[in-house]
Amino acid sequence: MDHPLGDDHEQLRRTVRRFLAEKSPESEVRRLMDGAEGFDPGVWKQMADQLELMAIPIPEEYGGAGHTWAELGVVLEEMGRALLCAPYFATVAMAAGLLLSCGDEEAKRAHLPGIASGRTIATVALAERPGLWTESGITLEAVRGADGTWRLTGEKHYVLDGHVADLVLVAARTGAGVSLFAVRGGASGLTAVPVPTLDQTRKLAVLSFDRVPARPVGPEGRGWPAVAGMLDLAAVALAAEQVGGAQRVLEMAVEYAKIRVQFGRPIGSFQAIKHKCADMLLEVESARSAAWHAARAVALGDDEAPVLASLAKSYCSEAFFHAAAENIQIHGGIGFTWEHPAHLYFKRAKSSELLFGDAAHHRELLAQRIGV
Repeated sequence: MDHPLGDDHEQLRRTVRRFLAEKSPESEVRRLMDGAEGFDPGVWKQMADQLELMAIPIPEEYGGAGHTWAELGVVLEEMGRALLCAPYFATVAMAAGLLLSCGDEEAKRAHLPGIASGRTIATVALAERPGLWTESGITLEAVRGADGTWRLTGEKHYVLDGHVADLVLVAARTGAGVSLFAVRGGASGLTAVPVPTLDQTRKLAVLSFDRVPARPVGPEGRGWPAVAGMLDLAAVALAAEQVGGAQRVLEMAVEYAKIRVQFGRPIGSFQAIKHKCADMLLEVESARSAAWHAARAVALGDDEAPVLASLAKSYCSEAFFHAAAENIQIHGGIGFTWEHPAHLYFKRAKSSELLFGDAAHHRELLAQRIGV
């Protein structure tokens, strides 16, 4: 399938792919996923200074490059293909996306320039122990003291790169409803504990808040519309990343089917393997169409973007997981070993499937949004 977004996007894709081929080979992915931080600060700086990747979807007035979610989708597809270990998704797709959705000019001017330059690693603390990505799942409490200072108390779970974040945007509950707050990483009373995960290439943390001082972002009680907007942006971004991973496991499966010989023939000549590869190809191309249609809708400000976000997330989640599982089956015994990269993509596929809600959750959202 030709890239649907034009020559400029294809050039961006080639540039990012060359960079990641050098900076994120399998050996580096394995090294970083075993480390405490989970990323290479030197590569992070190069991503910001040389490629300006953090600045892509941020408007120029806030120090960004002034591009759109379509260009971000190109970048994330390549990052998903390379399993890049870095806090890019949390910082750009989530935190920057939430700031862009919040309508708070002061907060945008305070935080977006740092994100765009790569100086600020940011994340969003939303889900709690039940793992709900819904308004009802937010119970962390925000209380304003006599001096006017807001303080947060409670826990947030499944926080992407929360252990290395310089800025945490927190959804908390006040008397007026769900509100947003900005918390400095390492603030007094804030504890970040990395947690073991199935997908070691994407770090998660539990954040504990013990009367942590926080600055409000946006009007009190009006936080959920901004969070909902961010979740749609993040779903579209994640769909693009899933497409990149699905494309890579398809390539791995086809490459192996050409060289693995059984009964004197390459296994790719057997009808069963041909059918598996053909089905994978169909799913990957369909997922790419869904992801890019959603990204373009976001870029154009289309009213259907929320509908397409749920459609893309549900389809791409299942397509990536199925492709990753079939890749292991085609590889046979070696596909189950720690030494082979197939399991890294399988684990990323499973973790991405659950992030922001699984396919069933997004199909329910889709049905609600189209009035079914």
